[in-house]
Amino acid sequence: MIKSSNITSSVLLLSVLLLIVALQPAQAQTRVGDLVSVENANDIELIGYGLVTGLDRTGDRTVSRRGSAFTVQSIANMLTNFGIDVDPDMMRTRNVAAVMVTATINPYNAPGSEVDVTVSSLGDASSLTGGVLLQTPLMDPDNQEVMAKAQGSLVTGGVTAEVPGARVGRGQSLAGTIPGGGNVVDNEIFEPDGSEPLRLIMKKPNHQNSQRIVDEINGSFEEDLARVINAGLVEIEWPDGFDDVGDLNFFKSEIMELEITADTPARIVINERTGTVVAGGNSVINEVLVAHGAVQIQTQVTPFVSQPPPLTDGETVTGEIPEAGLGEQRAQTMLLEPETTVSDLASTLNTLGFTSRDIISIFQAIDRAGALQGELIIM
Repeated sequence: MIKSSNITSSVLLLSVLLLIVALQPAQAQTRVGDLVSVENANDIELIGYGLVTGLDRTGDRTVSRRGSAFTVQSIANMLTNFGIDVDPDMMRTRNVAAVMVTATINPYNAPGSEVDVTVSSLGDASSLTGGVLLQTPLMDPDNQEVMAKAQGSLVTGGVTAEVPGARVGRGQSLAGTIPGGGNVVDNEIFEPDGSEPLRLIMKKPNHQNSQRIVDEINGSFEEDLARVINAGLVEIEWPDGFDDVGDLNFFKSEIMELEITADTPARIVINERTGTVVAGGNSVINEVLVAHGAVQIQTQVTPFVSQPPPLTDGETVTGEIPEAGLGEQRAQTMLLEPETTVSDLASTLNTLGFTSRDIISIFQAIDRAGALQGELIIM
């Protein structure tokens, strides 16, 4: 017998689920700020050379001909700055590694703001795990101007263990990050110019998305302020009376917060090296017949020895008998109905037990047959 309390709980849970489904939008909305960037408000890629210390004998080698000479020179120069003179030829250490440090700052990072930095090994270090980056100036390679400084403990995604003659590792340990490890010291802060229109550059040019942005802007402000220049550029006139920098920034921020139903291109990305397939749910396949079977070829060499009869003058003979065989599995056939989605096909292939390599071959064949409504990208 079912208790009434259980029935009441089930009805209540079903009602909540139906309410949640009813409140879900039919299509996801995307912020305009996620689709565009402002013209002349470009990010700046910074780079620097530094040293990572505190490594557990996994740093660059400083002896032998295969050692990293630039690491030894860098350590000696650093110690000289602290008033310590060291003969580079006498230096013996495996706890330091030379690294390249990179970071990206945007035109709104004022001096004093923090940015994430990426550190990668430059020499022959075996691991950067547990290391600390010494203070490193990061400069704009275009003008050699120092824009930020980086320092801090590294976070790597790998682990290694090493003993003389053997080494084992998992993940990437020769590159790491320092969240918030960079401090901006100089930057050209972007300010909008009221004498020029505001121009938005589409991160991924798309005619439909550009027109939807224009329609949303003009509809929200009830004025024809925006127009499409091309699939990758939208131009917006400033409203009357907006001359102050604060007003211009406010208007720009309001535009960035607008939402549209973005058009997502149908794409299937295949990485043949790793056997990875990533497909968007809006990719559609027309009616097509798919037959896939595996051919197995086996070769084998069987050695043999032939002994002469006893008390005869015969000789022992050795040799090999080559054998070859060909086997083919029964092809698995499926007929895809019109407007079949990639998710439907993937579910069917998984049910039939296909491997990722099989799925890659099938997608390539469907694309060549002209039945795939989308772009196939092979990495």
